Amino acid sequence: MKIHTLISPVSVEDLYFAGKTTVVVDVLRATTTIVTAIANGAKEVIPVNTIGFAMKVSGNAFGGKTLLGGERNAKKIEGFPLGNSPLEYSEEIVKDKSIVLFTTNGTKAIVRAKYSENLFVCSFNNIESIARELVELNNDVEIVCAGSHGMFSLEDSVCAGCLIDRIEQYTDNISYSDASKCSAMLYDKYKENLLEMLKESEHGKLLMSNGFEKDLDVASRVDIHHIVPVYNSGVIKSKDKIKTNG
Repeated sequence: MKIHTLISPVSVEDLYFAGKTTVVVDVLRATTTIVTAIANGAKEVIPVNTIGFAMKVSGNAFGGKTLLGGERNAKKIEGFPLGNSPLEYSEEIVKDKSIVLFTTNGTKAIVRAKYSENLFVCSFNNIESIARELVELNNDVEIVCAGSHGMFSLEDSVCAGCLIDRIEQYTDNISYSDASKCSAMLYDKYKENLLEMLKESEHGKLLMSNGFEKDLDVASRVDIHHIVPVYNSGVIKSKDKIKTNG
């Protein structure tokens, strides 16, 4: 198994992912929010890469059981009932709902990787479940850090390193790209205090300045959800739900 890490998806075209096993990471906050929503009973999350498409999709489908959520530059989008805080996606609000989600970086990264044979959504919250799934598949892996406007983000690379560390606990049949080695070193540096790392990160500081400090606490929690969110045919569902519902 070779693990390749992309510090941003913008360096590759959509077809780069064709036939690959891919994991998308956007700790602050898209993948944390998606994992939270699905863990709290959302039927599915539909990630989109434009606000206009989000509004079109939410207005024309899913029989009224649709919630529109997202953010632009860390701020809730005008007219959207939900933002991109995982704290908004409680069971009371999202259970059995379809959520159309747009975010500045994370949902765009997921859509960019849509041609992957296997496409998973990862955060610190569900990292053990993703690691076990990847080891079971035993394919080469692309870890895609959503980054920030095409640039490196500390928190996503640390999360990639954490995923690599978890995979190493189950197999030693691994080789690494240079970016994966760097991610693993970053995780080793920050693993004892992930919350402090998030607070030190550029995007973490932006979120705190906008009143979202509690989101960092949620995002820093490791293995609080034991789910594998899978993107397929335009929607993200729990792997268990896909098996159950076909």
